[in-house]
Amino acid sequence: MRWLLLVSTVFAFALCFTRHGAGAWGFWLLVGLIGVFATTLAFVQARIAGSARGESLSEYDLQRLREGKDPLKHERHGR
Repeated sequence: MRWLLLVSTVFAFALCFTRHGAGAWGFWLLVGLIGVFATTLAFVQARIAGSARGESLSEYDLQRLREGKDPLKHERHGR
């Protein structure tokens, strides 16, 4: 999706700079600027999702953490 947004943003800027009328130029410039904002957010979201944790802890693991014990899914090997 983010690549489609990037291509459509570049296409909007290409249309903007090839139009001769002021109305069409302004419309495609506005579409291009909105596209830059949306594309930036899409790439940031993909970057955050790529480095986020895969799973959260279960209720049982959270209870073990509250008691000062290690969660069962994440045992430490240093002990």
